[in-house]
Amino acid sequence: MTIESRRLGKPKNICSVTEAAEFLLMKWPVHEGQKLKAARQRCFDALDGKASAADARSAFIEAAKEAHIFVDYVKKGK
Repeated sequence: MTIESRRLGKPKNICSVTEAAEFLLMKWPVHEGQKLKAARQRCFDALDGKASAADARSAFIEAAKEAHIFVDYVKKGK
């Protein structure tokens, strides 16, 4: 998935749950939001084997939409 990273000044591709969790914690442009909180938890759950990577990705996308930084998501095989 691709997000608009104002901090980096260009689009950023997120390719793994680990990368998503790190971005949510250290580079997210807003510090509050229900979907942000849910996405962080879902990523932690996925890293602990309590949720799937697909669940974490869906939560991340919703948080990116909430923060108005979501750009694109292309499913593999399409």
